[in-house]
Amino acid sequence: MTADDSFGRLDDDDYPAYTMGRAAEMLGTSQGFLRAIGEARLITPLRSEGGHRRYSRYQLRIAARARELVDQGTPIEAACRIIILEDQLEEAQRINAEYRSAAESPTPPASA
Repeated sequence: MTADDSFGRLDDDDYPAYTMGRAAEMLGTSQGFLRAIGEARLITPLRSEGGHRRYSRYQLRIAARARELVDQGTPIEAACRIIILEDQLEEAQRINAEYRSAAESPTPPASA
């Protein structure tokens, strides 16, 4: 891997750049919280060659949303389910918008 390849990963939201300790520190939570949302299958951190958990920025955003719900008094399992359902709803709305857009665009005439 060249230096240019490494710098390209800095903008990659899915690159597992953060250790568990650093992720917990950034979120202001415990490592146990990150383990719990992993066990609830909200996020699945990648593992380093040594077996250590690594988190991406995308996963940290999801974990931050879970922490927000838990801080409001939502049980962790329910918070994880809420986030999963929010994500499914967002995806369904995106697909629905694509279908609407396709239905509203003029159809090219069929060739004979």
